[in-house]
Amino acid sequence: MADFDFLSGDVLRIVVLAGGDSAEREISLQSGATATEALKSRGHEVVQVDPASEDLATRDWSDCDVAFIALHGTYGEDGGVQRLLEELEVPYTGSDSSASRLAFSKSAAKERFLLSGVDTPAYVLIHETDDATSIHQKANSIGYPLVVKPDAQGSSLGVTIVRSPEDLPQALARCFHYDCFGLMEQAIEGTEWTMGIANGEPLPLIQIESEREFYDYDAKYVDDETRFLFEFDLESPTIGQIEQLALASFDSLGVSGIARADIRLDRFGKPWILEVNTIPGFTSHSLIPMAAEQQGIELGEFFERTVRAALQNSFLRRQN
Repeated sequence: MADFDFLSGDVLRIVVLAGGDSAEREISLQSGATATEALKSRGHEVVQVDPASEDLATRDWSDCDVAFIALHGTYGEDGGVQRLLEELEVPYTGSDSSASRLAFSKSAAKERFLLSGVDTPAYVLIHETDDATSIHQKANSIGYPLVVKPDAQGSSLGVTIVRSPEDLPQALARCFHYDCFGLMEQAIEGTEWTMGIANGEPLPLIQIESEREFYDYDAKYVDDETRFLFEFDLESPTIGQIEQLALASFDSLGVSGIARADIRLDRFGKPWILEVNTIPGFTSHSLIPMAAEQQGIELGEFFERTVRAALQNSFLRRQN
């Protein structure tokens, strides 16, 4: 890597990692294309690389100053690609391998939330080999309605709100299609919120409104009727509580770079953290680009700040 003034206008050689072979491949390709074009608009030399078609372990990284990770799902968000880049000593954006692995497992992240005093809905861990009696006993311990979701998956894939025991088998089948482990989690009836962070700085809070039962895959990436609000009919203390919960969730997992917290506000005005995404989407329907725009930051500048911060952090780690 060249010796850069990290905050200057030096042209960077950036490899955008996107695609892969996870269930979120198509969304990752869209995120990668967005990042690639935005960084090119800032004058950088950018190439997009798909790990599904190129072996990153044997790639010649001498043409790369920093990798921008836009890989969603397994390998991208579970610490796999981060661990490889750490071994290759290639600077990269986002959280390190340990924080990525922790955040990607919903059960592990929730245990960290609980240890850190971060309010998160009650849950039980389930496995595809659990018998029906055990599953129903665990479901009853949570109570209905409940949410069934894969332990390690993104974009709300395999997630179902279950309102009665009769609907549980179908929800379990959807969940175990994506992962052998799953969660049954207390459903928080209320409103949907999200807040991002970028290089240690909070992004504007967003309220999400959808005609769907929850902010599912189609509401995220397909439905143009989903509404994203930056002005709220809430008292300031409640808004502050949501923001503080998001920040506490980031701190508890040790995430860095760009990340996003998903939150539910119950009917009593109490916020609950659902999960933290260490590589949120960067598509035209994605929340992080909306938040950056709301803050008045052009997307190319936003991503450029991220890659320069990644370079600076890498440099500082090598000095210690």
